[in-house]
Amino acid sequence: MRLKKQKRHRKIVRFYTACFGFRQPFKVLCDGTFVHHLIVNHISPPDNAVSTILGAPVKLMTTRCVLAELKSLGDSYSESLKAAGKLIAARCDHERRKSAEACFVEIIGENNPEHFFVATQDTDLRKKFQEIPGVPVIFGLRNALLLEPPSVSQRQFVKSSEEERLHMTELEHKLLSKRQKNRLTSKETKDSSDENEALEDQNLGLQAATNENNAKRRMVVKDRVQFKRNKAKGPNPLSCKKKKSQRQPNPASEKEDKDAGKTVRNSRKRKRSRKGKKLPEMDG
Repeated sequence: MRLKKQKRHRKIVRFYTACFGFRQPFKVLCDGTFVHHLIVNHISPPDNAVSTILGAPVKLMTTRCVLAELKSLGDSYSESLKAAGKLIAARCDHERRKSAEACFVEIIGENNPEHFFVATQDTDLRKKFQEIPGVPVIFGLRNALLLEPPSVSQRQFVKSSEEERLHMTELEHKLLSKRQKNRLTSKETKDSSDENEALEDQNLGLQAATNENNAKRRMVVKDRVQFKRNKAKGPNPLSCKKKKSQRQPNPASEKEDKDAGKTVRNSRKRKRSRKGKKLPEMDG
């Protein structure tokens, strides 16, 4: 049972933190009836008991009107007055003293701007705060403390506020239309300026190109690579034989050569034998 109660309380706290912006440490506004219930049922220390319900650190607070009301009730509430005097005093901006119920209603207002948890045993006050959005209520049951779940009106308020967030208000629509107009005008001016800049860049590029061409003509610089033509090469000199030197003919030497050739030819003549011719003469 304790686990189920803790889960239920955590779910309720998560609802208020997500939908209404409650933050730790939680501020709990206690009235005289709640403080008296803690003392009668011996629930101490009270801050630990409340923090276990909410699952987070808490600050227990009360008002001057609550202390004045407990003081007016006499000696039977003296212990409750001492315990309430130890709590943090919340600021209530009214000159004359009011009842605790009226003081709490004024502090909470229409939407609970200070994000208070209200701890009370008054059933009428609990029902009244259930109708105000964003007001969680804590009450005691014997020696246990409980956190009331959000009412139907509070859940309906959250649902309607979420639907309103999905749609734009008139002010937001006007602001959006103004922004769109400003963007269109700025875009048109930007496009015109971009066109002018593009024309200027083109002109600068043409001027730079003409200047480069003129400079190249003056300097006679050849941009293209000129390839060398392959000419017919001669034979490898190392693989060729050396030429023989031709001597000039000498007439005297030529004659000597001719005479030498005749002598050689004469010497080479065959001598014929005449033995056969002499024989018939001898017989005659």
